Amino acid sequence: MTHPARLFAGLVWLAVGLWGGMAQAEITLPAGASITFEETENPGRYEMPVGAHVIHEAQTIPAEGRVATQAWRIGGSGLSSFQVILNLREQLANDGYEILLECDEDTCGGYDFRFDTKVIGEPEMHVDLGDYQFLSAHIPGNSGEFLSLLVSRSVSAVFIQIITVSQSDAPARSVAPGTETTNTADETPPATSAPAAATGALGPAMETLGRYVLTDLRFEVGSAALGEGSYQSLADLAEYLTSRGNARVALVGHTDAQGSLSANIGISEQRATSVMNRLTESYGIASDRLEARGVGYLAPIASNQTEEGRTRNRRVEAILISTE
Repeated sequence: MTHPARLFAGLVWLAVGLWGGMAQAEITLPAGASITFEETENPGRYEMPVGAHVIHEAQTIPAEGRVATQAWRIGGSGLSSFQVILNLREQLANDGYEILLECDEDTCGGYDFRFDTKVIGEPEMHVDLGDYQFLSAHIPGNSGEFLSLLVSRSVSAVFIQIITVSQSDAPARSVAPGTETTNTADETPPATSAPAAATGALGPAMETLGRYVLTDLRFEVGSAALGEGSYQSLADLAEYLTSRGNARVALVGHTDAQGSLSANIGISEQRATSVMNRLTESYGIASDRLEARGVGYLAPIASNQTEEGRTRNRRVEAILISTE
């Protein structure tokens, strides 16, 4: 049964109860997550991908029992699909899950993989075929516990699909949101700690990929100056550098393909420099641990032929340049 979206304003985290007897796992989603779709089949069957699409199809295994499907939307999130699934994977590992398949839009098999697995339709679940992450996992042994995650995003939101399979007689667990706060016009929003997904994603991304996109940065219109206010990505980066005393980072600015290369290299380096200055002035990071560079439109992560792609290409990345 599909339910209307339920918005939880002011959440620091959102604990999503998963259906299952042995694992009894809870997934913590980033702040502001709202459920857009929920359905349970008992008994049900889910052909869960455990291999990428090769030639005509992806390898799947039949998972039978209580099949619960949910879709979530996180509006206004600057997190990338990779940053979101990186944190969710860590949570699942801590809950005893073993990863069976983890892939992205390239390694899953691209466009074809979309039709190898169950995907909730629009508008409840949005999948950008050029930007998605998939993960399937299970509790080892005869637990009967299976789970898959599909994460993608649009220009303005992150979308997460969660499918769980458990023993048919296992007690169902409902969604358990964190503390809800409702702010009136005369109230000051309470101070909150960092969302778990944002805080937990930067460190593992830097250690495994050597880079992290600072997706929440906003620059003043027509300017290279970083907008006023605080940015979670900079707080996370400063925390990472503080905990890693020998780490050095290059801040690399990127643009879309509008305008000349020389002009774009100039503006991208100016924006990277603005970010570097904020880290030294507001967070006390030593300037000799940072450097700023700009590459203009030479390293796109999306097509420049669409507005959505151009928006994604305009970014600043933190690159780990220390070798120990």
